[in-house]
Amino acid sequence: MDFFSGENLIRLIETIGYLGLFGMVFAESGLFFGFFLPGDSLLFTAGLLASQGYLNIWLVLFGITLSAIVGDNVGYAFGRKVGPKIFNRNDSLWFHKNNLVKAEKFYQKYGAITIVLARFMPFIRTFAPIVAGMGKMHYQTFLSYNIVGGMLWTFSLTLIGYYLTQLFPRVENYISYIIILIVVVSVIPPVVQWLKAKNK
Repeated sequence: MDFFSGENLIRLIETIGYLGLFGMVFAESGLFFGFFLPGDSLLFTAGLLASQGYLNIWLVLFGITLSAIVGDNVGYAFGRKVGPKIFNRNDSLWFHKNNLVKAEKFYQKYGAITIVLARFMPFIRTFAPIVAGMGKMHYQTFLSYNIVGGMLWTFSLTLIGYYLTQLFPRVENYISYIIILIVVVSVIPPVVQWLKAKNK
């Protein structure tokens, strides 16, 4: 999506500030209509801007980690309350049943560790906590994996953006290419799973 690419993403974060950044991470983590948000590239770009002094890296890390964890909790609570009835919803602009089915299959295959693995997989990370709630995963188990996954996801991508800029001062000139690379890498796992399923 061109709106979330390169310089546009930088300008977006500069415009919406901390609260907007945290809100987007929260929405992508736990609200089913947030699946289209650019989570991975958003974290990387936030780290890049922090390295240039536009944002405070510690505030960014704390805020986005908390937002990601709370967002997943909201998704879990939603799935636990709504349950199987959500499968009866018709597809719309904000809801695609196929994404929920993918997350459910992934959850059935990998169990609780899905909450960690899904953090690094677009679309699935939005629906994984909802499926965990629907499957009535024990909350303490969910919360533990949620915290670990949230910290791994936010710290890794944000700090890559932060330190890459320090190692290569002109890296911001190539941010569009880096974001494309992040998107490509992040979709490899679901593509591999799809190919395996197709072969079976």
